[in-house]
Amino acid sequence: MTQATSNPDTDVTWLDAPQQHAWRAYLVGTTLLMDRLDRELRDNHDLSLPEYEILVRLSENASGRLRMATLADSVSHSRSRVTHTVTRLERAGLVVRDACLSDGRGVEAALTPAGRRVLEEAAVTHVRGVRAFLVDLADEDDFAAVGRVFDRVTDNLVCSNPAVDIR
Repeated sequence: MTQATSNPDTDVTWLDAPQQHAWRAYLVGTTLLMDRLDRELRDNHDLSLPEYEILVRLSENASGRLRMATLADSVSHSRSRVTHTVTRLERAGLVVRDACLSDGRGVEAALTPAGRRVLEEAAVTHVRGVRAFLVDLADEDDFAAVGRVFDRVTDNLVCSNPAVDIR
């Protein structure tokens, strides 16, 4: 489709050429960006991007601990996926699982001192990559616009699925 047209049979307004171009640029660009950031973390720190994100979320909590369900919501992954990722981090000595401090019924993941060290080293690599492959390529207004758009996307998707709370 070369222009935005509405199809009464499908009740869909097709993307026009500029919208299609932007959508495809987003798809290809985010795939390449995430692959590159993941590869740099794996090559330099033996850590995947999802593992890194879990360590970041734990480090952002003052206690270095989060309930597994809260952790899954914060990285927007299924609980089973987070459980498998935490298991890998646990085997590497970067996190431990423990009974919830507040009520003893739930399970929390807790950052270990070794996990904090690995995170501090990996953060340098990650931030350099985010800057080099995204932030420094956009002017300030364009980058702010990306943030605004994806805040709206997130708000819309979270509102349509209230079981998810990633903030």
